[in-house]
Amino acid sequence: MRVRPTLRWTPTEDLPPATADLDPVVDALRAGGVLVLSGAGISTESGIPDYRGEGGSLSRHTPMTFQEFVGGAAARRRYWARSHLGWRTFGRALPNAGHRAVAAFGRDGLVSGVITQNVDGLHQAAGSEDVVELHGSLDRVVCLSCGRMSPRSELAERLEAANPGFSPVAAGINPDGDADLTDDQVVGFRVVPCAVCGGVLKPDVVFFGETVPPQRVERCRRMVRESESLLVLGSSLTVMSGLRFVRLAAESGKPVLIVNRDPTRGDRHARARVGLPLGAALTTVAGRLGVTVEEAAD
Repeated sequence: MRVRPTLRWTPTEDLPPATADLDPVVDALRAGGVLVLSGAGISTESGIPDYRGEGGSLSRHTPMTFQEFVGGAAARRRYWARSHLGWRTFGRALPNAGHRAVAAFGRDGLVSGVITQNVDGLHQAAGSEDVVELHGSLDRVVCLSCGRMSPRSELAERLEAANPGFSPVAAGINPDGDADLTDDQVVGFRVVPCAVCGGVLKPDVVFFGETVPPQRVERCRRMVRESESLLVLGSSLTVMSGLRFVRLAAESGKPVLIVNRDPTRGDRHARARVGLPLGAALTTVAGRLGVTVEEAAD
């Protein structure tokens, strides 16, 4: 599966209007067996911007592609300088009410699993267990030569040591963990190699233009087939990586429900799109179901 930086999606057909009616979501969860598919929109209340919503990062920032990353040292220096600075903020983000509600639904046996397009690890931090990170996670690093996997914290310490005093002011942080920096701000940044073989290090995430591992895709397909319904949370479904599972659910006759403030590429497959803020909507749903959502961590 190829994932490309789709900057925008414009509806080419009349789509059903959004609703504020949460009854379909409540009914689906009450029945159980709900598979959650989440996107960047579920993490905005944790301070991580989305890609395509109002003020989304794609209006000012194009994510690095895999081809750019492997194509030259200058591109990797630019990536790691921005990502290293962004990680200081990104790595401290905490789960919000939406993540905590999904975890609570899972504990009560209403949610069968979570497929997330996000790389922030916030579903797991909230307590969700059966989570497939479709695009990987920023908290791991892989060597492209020897395949060694290492924690991001280890790389962060090495980059701090190699770049003492590196603290430029960023214009913003993006959903992929990058900080918005100019080329002048990254000049002189030192990238460190694999500590074992000296190879090129890459975050364990699927870059735009890279292939999602086939076994991961098949696991997600199996989760869709074994679910009773699909609940999409905070995804525009612009790229095929998420949309394909919506299509599979719809083709299998499973109800698809979407909670997203803006229209999505999957709306025509959905029984309803709820256009409400995710945290408040899922907290309301939990209350109606008698599900206890944990309070935010201090």
